[in-house]
Amino acid sequence: MPMSVTKAIFPVAGLGTRFLPATKAQPKEMLPVVDKPLIQYAVEEAYAAGVREMIFVTGRHKRPIEDHFDMTFELEVALEQAGKHELLEVVRGVKPDDMECIYVRQAQALGLGHAVLCGQRLVGNHPFAVLLADDLMVGTPPVLKQMVDQFEEWQASILAVQEVPAEQTRRYGIVAGNVVNERVVDVTQMVEKPAPEVAPSRLGVAGRYILTPGVFREIAAQPRGVGGEIQLTDGIASLLRREKVFAYRYEGRRYDCGSKEGWLEANVELALTHPQLGPGFREFLRGVKL
Repeated sequence: MPMSVTKAIFPVAGLGTRFLPATKAQPKEMLPVVDKPLIQYAVEEAYAAGVREMIFVTGRHKRPIEDHFDMTFELEVALEQAGKHELLEVVRGVKPDDMECIYVRQAQALGLGHAVLCGQRLVGNHPFAVLLADDLMVGTPPVLKQMVDQFEEWQASILAVQEVPAEQTRRYGIVAGNVVNERVVDVTQMVEKPAPEVAPSRLGVAGRYILTPGVFREIAAQPRGVGGEIQLTDGIASLLRREKVFAYRYEGRRYDCGSKEGWLEANVELALTHPQLGPGFREFLRGVKL
């Protein structure tokens, strides 16, 4: 019987040092892009792909994420009494009734692989998605929905990939393999942050994964990798020996909101396409002296 993807892990325990002092007292995942925090974009993308169980792997200082997806009784009452029904719908829409949010603590920041491993007990023997909120993905249909469609066809792990410039291979997990079609590659090799001269290709893994539960065993067996951390890439590379893994060239745009430049680009481009803000913001930009 084909398996479906109904669970997602959001690793949100990172310290967000690149955004200090903005992230001194708030999680980087709560930084707003136009009018929504980064984590909400990722959760909405997962929900649109059919995921209903959202598993947040958190650390210290991450309470604002839990609060964001919790019911805010006082705010809802105040909006209702003031007759601000549109805003009330916005607030209630953050967490639909059929969506479950679960929080598990990553006591030590031991890397992305370790963060995913923290969700093992909650995922169980099911396929699951991993979404990195730092990567804001915009696509039609949403990028994770594209990947779920691929998973339903292949019933194997799917990695979102994009072509990256040769000089940027050190920033990504890089995959190589046999071309299945113009969007899908049957992965035979995966390397974490290789130097350009040894990178097996220029296909870099973006922050979206659909993984089979077999990956947990592989992650748990990994020694500490790059930077003394347990790397998710190493676990997936190990999984290749036992299972098929496919790389999928998604349709859409990725903003690297782990960097200030990428976050600013996302704010500008998403503001320009915002139905209410777009026209006025476009006029404003036309008048800006460059």
